[in-house]
Amino acid sequence: MPDPRDRRGRRHPFVSVLLVACSAVMCGARSFAAIGQWARNAPQDTLARLGARTVSAFTVRTAPSTATIRRMINGVCPGGLADLLGCDPSGADTLAVDGKSARGSRHDDTPAAHLLAAMTGDGLTVTQLRVPDMTNEITCFAGLLAPMDLTGVTVTADARHAQRGHARFLVEDKKAHYALCVKKNQAGLYERLHTLPWTEVTAKFYNRSEGHGRKETRVVQVLTVDGLDFPHAARVVRHRTCLNTGRRSRETVYVITDLTSQEASPQRLAKIIRSRG
Repeated sequence: MPDPRDRRGRRHPFVSVLLVACSAVMCGARSFAAIGQWARNAPQDTLARLGARTVSAFTVRTAPSTATIRRMINGVCPGGLADLLGCDPSGADTLAVDGKSARGSRHDDTPAAHLLAAMTGDGLTVTQLRVPDMTNEITCFAGLLAPMDLTGVTVTADARHAQRGHARFLVEDKKAHYALCVKKNQAGLYERLHTLPWTEVTAKFYNRSEGHGRKETRVVQVLTVDGLDFPHAARVVRHRTCLNTGRRSRETVYVITDLTSQEASPQRLAKIIRSRG
């Protein structure tokens, strides 16, 4: 792993900074501020074992600052701190891929940092990376998931990732499954899903929930499909009622998946889709 810093101005050993950060995370630190605080409070014998630099003839050890640790981690880990905090996705039931723009990261003509993250169904972040300014999430999908063992894991993503290349990558390269949402940005695929005989479907699952100031009923239907390049499809119809105003709304979402009819029961698909929030 190369040192990303310029040769001039290097005060702390490269390996030492990484060891301090990893040790702090192992002790429970979950932010750069917490890592910096752990480093400042670390005893001299601990800093010596981690290779911290000396600042006097008395071999007094000094820990790297919070800013130094942040720059180093962001420079060597594609996912930043998430790569240190990330959990192992192997054995997880689902993994949700989603992108968000970091609030407050836009400065003058510099656009906001857009982060692509992978999270388990339990809400634990596995990894994340910053999407380059001149590209988009689609080009970063494979790079985000490539280092991980995803055997048997069902990966979910929003409509922009309903790509044949993504599906092949997950099934053939990662031995994983996929459940990808389809919206009108994929006009042809969306129309073909829309015209399927949903009224004749008998495999249905109803789920009712209440929260965030509304009541919601989800109706999940599942079909086996020929000629779509995707073997199975599902339709999720969400009926929502606002508890404050009584206003009702309806949303229809289509999902494509490689799961078999035994694996992709309406109940299981409802759980998978629900894990995306």
